Amino acid sequence: MPNRPSNKPQMAASAFRLPALDQDFLLGDSTRGLRFQMEYMKAEESLRALKIESTIVVFGSARVKEGDASGWYENARAFAKLSSERSGAKLDHKSARYNVIATGGGPGIMEAANRGAYDADAKSIGYNITLPMEQEPNPFSTPELTFRFHYFAMRKMHFAMRAAALVVFPGGFGTLDELFELLTLRQTGKMTKSLPVVLFDKNFWTSAINFEHFAKEKLINPIDLELFTFADTPQQAWSALVERGLYIPKD
Repeated sequence: MPNRPSNKPQMAASAFRLPALDQDFLLGDSTRGLRFQMEYMKAEESLRALKIESTIVVFGSARVKEGDASGWYENARAFAKLSSERSGAKLDHKSARYNVIATGGGPGIMEAANRGAYDADAKSIGYNITLPMEQEPNPFSTPELTFRFHYFAMRKMHFAMRAAALVVFPGGFGTLDELFELLTLRQTGKMTKSLPVVLFDKNFWTSAINFEHFAKEKLINPIDLELFTFADTPQQAWSALVERGLYIPKD
C-alpha cells in the first residue's frame, strides 16, 4: 500500500483559513463592503454602550497650535469646556449623555476641543482617520470613544448621525469638506432634524468665502444663508447654539 500523503499543505493553504481569521481575505477587494459595515458597527456599539445620545461636532484645522496669535486653539478649548459643563454631556446619572463634544481626534482645533471637554471632566469623542502621514489621537479624547476609520465616508456618517450642533473653526480643505457636507444635508432635507451651525471668527470666514455671492448668482436660495451664523467668542458660540434650538436636557 503506498504511503498516505500528508495533509499539511491543505492545512497551511489560505483557502483553509477561517474567513474571520484570514487577514488576506478580510483586506481583499471583495470584502470592502464588509469592512465598511464593520467600521459602522464597531463605533456604533461603543457609542450605544456609553449612551451617547447626541454630539456637538467641532471642526477646524489640525495645524493650529496652542499659543498662536489667532487664539483659535484657546477659544476652541474654552468653548468645549463651556458647552460640556452646560449641555448635558456630564449627566452620568441620566439615561443618556447629550451634546458630547466630537472631533476628528487629531491635533490642532480637534485637540483643543477634546481638551476643553477633558477640562470639564466630561467625555468626548475622537473620530480619527487613517492617513498616509499617520495621524495619532490626541491625549484628551475619552479612550473608549477614540475611534479609527479607514473610510472618510463612514467617518462622516458617524459625525452626522448624532450631531445636534456644529461649530466650525478656521481650517483648510478637510474642514471645508466636512462643513459643506453637513450644510448640504440640511439644505437638501436629508438631515431633517435641526442643526445649529456656527462659524467661529466671522472675519476669517467672510474673508475666505463670499457666501452672499452664491445667493447673488442664484446658485443657492437666499434662505440657505440662514443655515449658519457667526461667533467671535466662546460665549457667543454657545449662545447662538441655544438660540437656534440646541436641545439641553433638564437636570
